[in-house]
Amino acid sequence: MPGRRNPIRLAAVAAVAVCLTACGGAKQSTPPPPAFARAVAASLAAQSDAVASALAVGDSCRAATLARRLQQDTIAAINEGRVSGNLQEQLSSAVNALVVRVRCAPPPVVPVQKEKHHDHGKHEGQHPAKKHDKKQEGDG
Repeated sequence: MPGRRNPIRLAAVAAVAVCLTACGGAKQSTPPPPAFARAVAASLAAQSDAVASALAVGDSCRAATLARRLQQDTIAAINEGRVSGNLQEQLSSAVNALVVRVRCAPPPVVPVQKEKHHDHGKHEGQHPAKKHDKKQEGDG
């Protein structure tokens, strides 16, 4: 809906923000904040953007798949030591929250209506036979 904020999309944007703020910036005279490689941050941010884009077009199943892939890549980056220890909890929490909130909701299935079939006796033997009393001629 225009004018309303989608909480799932906000979670995706939050994950992007964590990635972008952690990739470092201009040189500072004070020690830099905890950071991780720009390539890792850019990759995770791009994946988060893809989740948000899928949600924006209403493709929640694709968004859920992309969110799980983002979660796997985030865990891998943390386990490989490519994310500073001070950022691991914040990043993994944001990504985990995204995965929890994005659920696949396939479009409703429209039932197919079958055409009415008129048999006209073409398929004899497929229906239980009706019993007919046959009277022999001459019985009376």
